[in-house]
Amino acid sequence: MRAAYASKFDADDPLAALVVGDRPEPAHPDPDWVTVQVRASSLNHHDIWTLRGVGLPADRLPMILGCDAAGVDPDGNEVVVYPVIPDPGDPRGMSLLSENHPGTLAERVAVPRANLVPKPAGMSFVEAACLPTAWLTAYRMLTTRGRVDEGEAVLVQGAGGGVATAAVVLAVALGKRVYATSRDAGKRDRIAALGATALSPGARLPERVDVVVETVGAATFDHSLKSAAPGARIVVSGATAGYEPSVNLRRVFAMQLEILGSTMGTPAELAGLLDLCARREIRPVIDETLPFSGVPEAFARLLSGNVFGKVVLDHAG
Repeated sequence: MRAAYASKFDADDPLAALVVGDRPEPAHPDPDWVTVQVRASSLNHHDIWTLRGVGLPADRLPMILGCDAAGVDPDGNEVVVYPVIPDPGDPRGMSLLSENHPGTLAERVAVPRANLVPKPAGMSFVEAACLPTAWLTAYRMLTTRGRVDEGEAVLVQGAGGGVATAAVVLAVALGKRVYATSRDAGKRDRIAALGATALSPGARLPERVDVVVETVGAATFDHSLKSAAPGARIVVSGATAGYEPSVNLRRVFAMQLEILGSTMGTPAELAGLLDLCARREIRPVIDETLPFSGVPEAFARLLSGNVFGKVVLDHAG
């Protein structure tokens, strides 16, 4: 079957490690695994890190890339693939598709049957393929960890990236006042079009917020602390601009702030996200959709850093 995979590692030129070609059919390591016919998949920065050699040992090469997919199961059901696989042999107790098991950038992918979540009838495969990683991460940050239902205002740092842009759309759909920062003026215009108040990094907010979605790290963390209302939740799922911020602990205890880590989500949370998107007619922000033959162009687009939303592969092309 055709697939996009890492053939080697190249820290300086990750695209040089990318190959599109034939790979063996998916194997089933356990009887409860099934094969899904992939109709659409989407890219994540995790795929770029893999090509650079981060998090994947060389003895697992070649490795099919990709965490996100939507497709059809053996019974003909339209499904979204939950990408977290229980893995007792991994120190974390789990792994993502494309780490210990082949990923979703292929014609077919094997996963445990329990990892299949029904796709809403009104949502396309291309739209559904955007949700399992970045959008699920944002959903968990806002709901389970951030308890956004208890608040009225949200700050999203570094909007434009996949998780942050998803957080803006979801928080607006949940009826919250949303503030979002970006260094890029063009992205601020696009953020405003999604319903948020767009600000430059570090700008003073009109009010203190109840939830902060923090994926940037050291570059924005002081601003996140200063923007938080008493009892606010600062939810962290990334540190793209430094992972060792200076933290004013007096502000943390005086304001009774909660600093919470968050990663991914559960199958039940993915089902909740899909239900919310169906009920509120929320659709993911898509930067570009390319046919599977455009895999190299899709990776180059993601690597450019100029994306706004998800880069998606339509496997029909």
